[in-house]
Amino acid sequence: MASLGKGEEASCCGGSAVCLMGGAEAGISEGAVVGNNRVYPLRLPSTEEEDRAAKLYLIVCFALSWISANRLIESSSYFRALLGGSFSESGREHVNVCCDLEAAVQVLRYLFEPSESFNITHNNFLPLLEGALFLAVESLLVECERWFSTIASQTSAIFSVPLDFIIEVWDFAQEHGVTFVQEICREYLAQNVVENMKTCEQSYPNSVDGHLFLLSKVKICLLPLGFAAGTKRHWFDFGNNIVCTILDLLKDSLKTLLDAIADGNLERYCIRITEYSKNIVLSGCPQVTTAFLYISVLPTDLDVSFKRRIVSSYTQVDHRSFILYDELEKAAKTLSFKNVHMVDISKCPNVHFGAAIDWLKLFFPELRIFRVSHCLSFQFDDLLYLLLRCPWIDEIDMTVDTSTVTPKHSVVSSSSEVLSKVKPNQKRYGIHCPPYDGQLNSIFLNISRLTLEGRSDIDDVGLLEISVLKNSLCYINIRNCFLLTDDGISNLLMKCTKIHSMVLSYTSFGNRSIQTLCATNPSGHNSVHAHVMAFYMQELHLDGCKVIIMFAFHYLGMLANIGICQYVGIDSAALSQLMSIISITKFLSLRETSLTDGALCKFVGSSLEYLDVSETVSSVECDNVENISGNKYGDFLQEVGTTCCLEDVEMGWGFCPIRIEDLAPSFSKVRKMTIGLGTALAENVMCALPMICPFLESLILRFQVISDRVVRNLLESAVNLHVLCLHYCLGSLTSFSFQTKAPALRVLQLHWVTPWLTNDDLTILTENCNLAELSLSGCKHLDSNSQDIISSGWPNLALLHLEECGKITVEGVSSFLSCKALEDILLRHTGRGIGRSIIDDAIRELPLLRKLALDLCDACEEGYDSPNNAEGKMIRSVRMSRCKTMKGSCLEVARQGSSRPVHKDTVVLEWSSRRLTTTIVKERV
Repeated sequence: MASLGKGEEASCCGGSAVCLMGGAEAGISEGAVVGNNRVYPLRLPSTEEEDRAAKLYLIVCFALSWISANRLIESSSYFRALLGGSFSESGREHVNVCCDLEAAVQVLRYLFEPSESFNITHNNFLPLLEGALFLAVESLLVECERWFSTIASQTSAIFSVPLDFIIEVWDFAQEHGVTFVQEICREYLAQNVVENMKTCEQSYPNSVDGHLFLLSKVKICLLPLGFAAGTKRHWFDFGNNIVCTILDLLKDSLKTLLDAIADGNLERYCIRITEYSKNIVLSGCPQVTTAFLYISVLPTDLDVSFKRRIVSSYTQVDHRSFILYDELEKAAKTLSFKNVHMVDISKCPNVHFGAAIDWLKLFFPELRIFRVSHCLSFQFDDLLYLLLRCPWIDEIDMTVDTSTVTPKHSVVSSSSEVLSKVKPNQKRYGIHCPPYDGQLNSIFLNISRLTLEGRSDIDDVGLLEISVLKNSLCYINIRNCFLLTDDGISNLLMKCTKIHSMVLSYTSFGNRSIQTLCATNPSGHNSVHAHVMAFYMQELHLDGCKVIIMFAFHYLGMLANIGICQYVGIDSAALSQLMSIISITKFLSLRETSLTDGALCKFVGSSLEYLDVSETVSSVECDNVENISGNKYGDFLQEVGTTCCLEDVEMGWGFCPIRIEDLAPSFSKVRKMTIGLGTALAENVMCALPMICPFLESLILRFQVISDRVVRNLLESAVNLHVLCLHYCLGSLTSFSFQTKAPALRVLQLHWVTPWLTNDDLTILTENCNLAELSLSGCKHLDSNSQDIISSGWPNLALLHLEECGKITVEGVSSFLSCKALEDILLRHTGRGIGRSIIDDAIRELPLLRKLALDLCDACEEGYDSPNNAEGKMIRSVRMSRCKTMKGSCLEVARQGSSRPVHKDTVVLEWSSRRLTTTIVKERV
């Protein structure tokens, strides 16, 4: 961008430029356009395209002659800053904007032509997008995203838009970092491949099903289990064959691979990795073992006997033989996949991670991101081994599910046992691991992001070992790591002083850690501008870190010991001190803390993009504030409504009553919305949500008044809606609400809002949407036949929660066990028909199962058996609740004739990478 004073010659950037001028005394030169005391210089066109653009520009210029420049300022933050006084250009009589001519013309047309006469097409989309980006026209960017999302979601549009247009737009988006275009392009092309089957059917007329031709080219045995199960929805036989193939591999992959080597057919089991591969994503593939990883990257001309040795060594459970390491290292010198930047082997419990880390080191020298979430077998020792072997990695994610038992729960008793499985010594992996001392600090220079969320096997000693990353660590996530203390967290902060982003929610982060963050010139800072570590915080999540007193009850024989734990968390004074220092924070989450209005008012930052103060004692003051539209909500809400562009909105208690129209301008890019008790949206507003929030992906409504009109309109009009949750809502909802197609919907929660739901309604629901998660409560009319409807209609379900749902399990749960992708199951008060062996059966039949919650009221054989052997599986927790009417053992059910059940306590079994812990909690969890 360049600016010119009166009489200066307008320069051009990239062959064309637009000059906006004002004032009757402005100089007129050849090629200028004059209109109503305004002069618009116009460069003579040199090509036919420029001639066409110039004519359009001419029309717009005359239109501009009677429209105020305020229109530009209102619509564009670029012109708002340029002409509104922020720069010296605001005092000039004309400014030159070095933007592509056609792009600028398209933007001006959008701004000044009547909205009904302006349409976005694939012919003008790219110039509009380029101009909107350069000139920062927010509303036009929203329109571009809306249009592009719409054509990508419509099957009929796929054949009308040229493929070269998609490629051109994709290239532009990659060059300029337009993320929404890149995401949509990937989905668009994938959809194009799936829908355009005519060529396949014509080319292969004798095939059993032309639609399956492309899938016949896929290595089906390596598909994610969830995707494989999902194919059963439309092609049952084909999908069932894939699932059976995967399950067979799970039973005996060693024999399968050895037979494939003998037959010379090993290729079908090799993961496709080429020199152009960037990401390797194997998440959700429990059939994948370490042997699959190695045979996929080694030269194809290896000796058969050598292949057999590799498969035999890397398929054994204990991996005791690693004598091949030196030979593999020599072989690896001929293969190196330098373009691979990300590897994801999450939810792969049968991978031996010590050997997998060597695999990363040997073949991926440019790897930057390693994800291994939901894998209990990936231990903290593996992390240390990874840091030593692959220090060039930048980001590591080893998240696991959060422990069910938190410090806030009342624990009756707890015991644990060490798992029998012994981890092999790291020396067997081919190197001797030196001690983690100061001499190694210099090599850990790249690991900047570390996620340990939910890891209950990490204590203060382990956290101190992580301080070896002190020269590089910038982001750490230790959310729900309950073994960590305030002292341990404080010690880490004293050493890793470059940390500027922390997720510390539901930990013992407390006053001492606050003092460390606020201490003057902490050790490690060399900058003369550094005063305190807190000053540099960019992201801070402290949810649940408030002062509490924890009581623990321990029963030892006939003796009962009551222990009172110390105070943990942050008090209001320490939080107030922190608020007065953090100033460049962009993401700040203080949910369930001791935050007060006084502390919040001390916040001095001006860069916030995300703020959560829900469930605190802070509020928005309504006294003596400006009255706007008949409602009092002060400068804060006025600022939100006029200057913010929100993406995530949650409203409940403490949110002053407002008209949604006042905030509608800031909702145009909202993707996630939660409306809870304390805020009520009118029916007309609910119905208008798809128009107000065209990109809405998730909607959660609690205690709202809804109707068929509201729900049906959401499903029909919110084309991007993936998540719909209705909790305890009121209104005249009927089965008509869900008698419409909702192809994008993946998560549906109906809690106590559909008591009328029948098997027929459930069948219609399976036909209209393809769910991955289903949660129902209070559906009394469902019976054992409902189980078959759910399992056949949604074979790819990952989550299934059913509570107070008639008699679904009165004849057992065999149909549910056929949904092989299930990861999370909750069955409570769904019919007394669940057998004693349910836990073992579920763990054995469902390879990805991580959470299982049952109610002893549903047991048909006086209780449930504890699992025999869950080691090496995905299972993280099993919960068994019982009611007050029960007597005797905690695993016995109540006799017939007992009163209405009221939950008394819960038996919780939890697995970590090292231990099995059994806890009785004095409440339902």
